[in-house]
Amino acid sequence: MNEDGTGLLTIGELARLTGVPVKTIRGWSDRDLLPPAARTPAGYRLYGPDAPARLEIVRSLRELGIGLAAIRSVLHRTCTVAETAAQWADALDAQIRTLRLRSAVLRSVAARGSAAEELPYMTELARLSARERRLIITDFVEDALDGVDAPAYRSGLLAATPDLPDDPTPEQIGAWLELAALVREPELRTALRRLAEYSARTAGAAGEPDAPGEPPAPGAPDATSEPPAPRETRTSTRPPDPSAQEQAVIRVAELMRVRGEAAVAAGIAPDSPAAEPVLAELVAAWLPTQTGTADPPTEDGPAARARLLEQLETAAEPVVERYWQLLCTVTGRPAPPRWDTAGTWTTAALRAHPRPYELDRSAFDGTDPEQVLRAYEAVTRDVAALVAAVRPTDLALPTPCAGWTVRQLLDHMVWENLMATSIAEGAPRTDHTADHLGDDHRTAFADSVRAARTAFTGSGMLHRTYGPYEAPGAMIVQQVVVELLAHGWDLARATGAPTGLAPEAAEETLAAARRIYGAAPRTAGSSLAPERPAPPGAGATDRLAAFLGRDPA
Repeated sequence: MNEDGTGLLTIGELARLTGVPVKTIRGWSDRDLLPPAARTPAGYRLYGPDAPARLEIVRSLRELGIGLAAIRSVLHRTCTVAETAAQWADALDAQIRTLRLRSAVLRSVAARGSAAEELPYMTELARLSARERRLIITDFVEDALDGVDAPAYRSGLLAATPDLPDDPTPEQIGAWLELAALVREPELRTALRRLAEYSARTAGAAGEPDAPGEPPAPGAPDATSEPPAPRETRTSTRPPDPSAQEQAVIRVAELMRVRGEAAVAAGIAPDSPAAEPVLAELVAAWLPTQTGTADPPTEDGPAARARLLEQLETAAEPVVERYWQLLCTVTGRPAPPRWDTAGTWTTAALRAHPRPYELDRSAFDGTDPEQVLRAYEAVTRDVAALVAAVRPTDLALPTPCAGWTVRQLLDHMVWENLMATSIAEGAPRTDHTADHLGDDHRTAFADSVRAARTAFTGSGMLHRTYGPYEAPGAMIVQQVVVELLAHGWDLARATGAPTGLAPEAAEETLAAARRIYGAAPRTAGSSLAPERPAPPGAGATDRLAAFLGRDPA
């Protein structure tokens, strides 16, 4: 109340009372949002006792982004607050969608390092209608598969259209921009054509679907993912029920993923004898899915394993996997489980074991946990001394491991320790292709040894079993000992150091290698080359190298 006792407030008093600047109050008054109740003889505005409450309403609506004209309608009661709020919420949603689109375009430009010339094109892509997006994919598929007689494969690709929801997330918009760029890449076009040609080549008799027994490509939606039907025949977003044959393929694909990942988790090398029972189970489950294909195999053997290997290798297209991942992101479908870990293991196992054979479970026996731990400590002690002596100029030297330099060899040795550690901790690593050496090979190796030794003793690994075939943890550690001693020999030969490493443990390590790998195939896919003769009087480490296919002469 001002001093004259009228109950009216000057504009300055109203500003002090509400915290709203005088200039703002004056502007709102001029727009009939806050009309003065009276004026002084000098013409100054005076506001009534309801002015502070009215001013709070105006301020709140403005903070919500509502325009002055709409606020005037509310205050003059030509429109309710609820009606105004609904209208402005709709407008705000539209503005948010626009901002999301702009943000996604800008983030995509930043991530891709796009040139300024690409910005208009990317903005246009983000604004396309659903029909225009489908047309881009349709034209791409038809062009990539032109002339290939694989109608079911073509239909499956055409069915998976990039249908963005009405309110896409920034991730979905970004995925669409990346997808639109990906379909312009010749690599994807070539990869999809290879898969279609394989589908056409392996199709069954007339009337049969294309390659019904082919495992789903990594990252591709399986028969339970929407939408599996050709786009032209779709009447709803619900996928049709998969056939019995499709269900069988899905089950086998999932079994392969689960068993492959379990084998990696158990430390089962794909070229070791312990891999054979896993392969036998997978091939037995896969054989019934080949009914209806050309010349289907009926039993586990070289022909069946060669066909399964061909299917997996054909499907192993990272660019195609990325294509399906982006489609799933755009449409909001859950991405299928990744195949990289299981697929890599299974294909390596099939190459190493081209024909079935009985597993000699004696390979699992006779491993004393305490003796294995002592052997690990002896071998890593001598190998660590070799690693410490490696100079930076030595890292580029060739090694007896074909195609590996000293640096690559050291990285693999560090990986062996890290992988065994992760198995002991129950979280097997999958970053085999990463750089595990860094800038300090000595520290990297020492740290990996320390972590492995701690995990072996602290997790109970030496006394536990792993995987569906209950491989002893001590045997997994023994495999690491064999690997480190053999690669220590490689390192010694590469750098000109003596090869007589860990003499107190070398004889038992050689015996363990013969027990574990004696029945392993020495095939093109195996990491074991044919055994070489050792010179007379050779030490145990040289004889181990010869057994594993090195030339100790």
